[in-house]
Amino acid sequence: MSVKAMALQEAKEDRQVARNAVRGIIAAATKLQTSASESLADRAEKVAAVAAAHAAAVDADSRFPSEAIDAARAARLLSAAVPADLGGEGARLSDIVDVCYRLGRSCASTAMIYAMHQTKVACVVRHGAASAWHQRMLRRLAGEQLLLASSTTEGKAGGDVRNSAAPIERRGQRIALKRQATVISYGEAADGIVTTARRAPDAASSDQILVAFLKDDYTLTKLSGWDAFGMRGTCSEGFALDASGSAEQVLPAGYDTIHAHTMLPVAHLCWSGAWAGIAASAVERARAFVRKAHGASGAMPPGAAHLTRANMSLRTLRNLINAALQRFEAAASDPAALEAIDFQTAMAMHKVSASELAVATVTSAMQAAGIAGYRNDSEFSIGRQLRDILSSPIMISNDRIMANVAAATLLGGAPASLRD
Repeated sequence: MSVKAMALQEAKEDRQVARNAVRGIIAAATKLQTSASESLADRAEKVAAVAAAHAAAVDADSRFPSEAIDAARAARLLSAAVPADLGGEGARLSDIVDVCYRLGRSCASTAMIYAMHQTKVACVVRHGAASAWHQRMLRRLAGEQLLLASSTTEGKAGGDVRNSAAPIERRGQRIALKRQATVISYGEAADGIVTTARRAPDAASSDQILVAFLKDDYTLTKLSGWDAFGMRGTCSEGFALDASGSAEQVLPAGYDTIHAHTMLPVAHLCWSGAWAGIAASAVERARAFVRKAHGASGAMPPGAAHLTRANMSLRTLRNLINAALQRFEAAASDPAALEAIDFQTAMAMHKVSASELAVATVTSAMQAAGIAGYRNDSEFSIGRQLRDILSSPIMISNDRIMANVAAATLLGGAPASLRD
């Protein structure tokens, strides 16, 4: 090894030692701060309060919500779904989605980052049990509160997550990946990236694997920025991802299985929890406006009827999410049930229905608050919630989802009764 190479390796090791030391201090401190009697919901509320305090600045500056994510680390929220024997809490998906909802009421970007992180955690937990490398990774995630990002889109394919252009290159027990990623949300702030890739250079684009890389395994070169209408704190920039690691870092299951069993349902459920939180925040502001206007004049303001509509659509959205969660958790350990066409179609369309309901709820809340909701300088402003929620039908386009499930709808028929 050359002197230069040795120096680079030593610098890399020094960075890792420093990072581990900082994470170790955080982990030790948070174990003292987080009482065993303090529920996940209580801790989520504390993190949500931090997120709320910085949400306006995160949006205005289009910056990563570092304060909220640091608070999530301190509350050990990042490892909530990791099994208890690996240092986590073994939280159910319904608990995680509830955290997404609580965070969404305070800061949409924080909630969406948490939702994306937990989707990657779920993939590793559910499909890495047979892999010693991934079990070690989960222990480290719990101990150091690592934040995982996702890379599933690249090149001109955009949101077509079921096809990959870049292949994994294998050299003995080593792997390498060079990927032009259209989006890696919060990529520069993450401690690791879980990415899809083509299985081999001669494999079909749909023959995919999922691989986890940690911070020292890759470099990111920015390809595009993120000056978006809403969800500005997700920092969903484009990068060239240049990664290398051990062949052990590839999850044992094929991505087709991971996508059907975990990636699609968990992502759609976590996202919808975050969207419901945004919608709830908008409804609360509209309600506060109507109460104040009614108290001042003794009469209901002109838009008060829209508050009723917003309340009802929010209730419908929450019921929709809870029903979908119950369906997923009932099927979670049954591969046949997870792969059934009816289940896959329902989980795909859940995203469409939830996003449309969330947009409708926030729009009704805006109409209820009128000009006070429309203004950015009002205490009842719903502008940020409206901008953030309008991302929901666009991220993994609803049109793409409906086109993908169109063929499946041809295989079924109308139910014979309401109970079928």
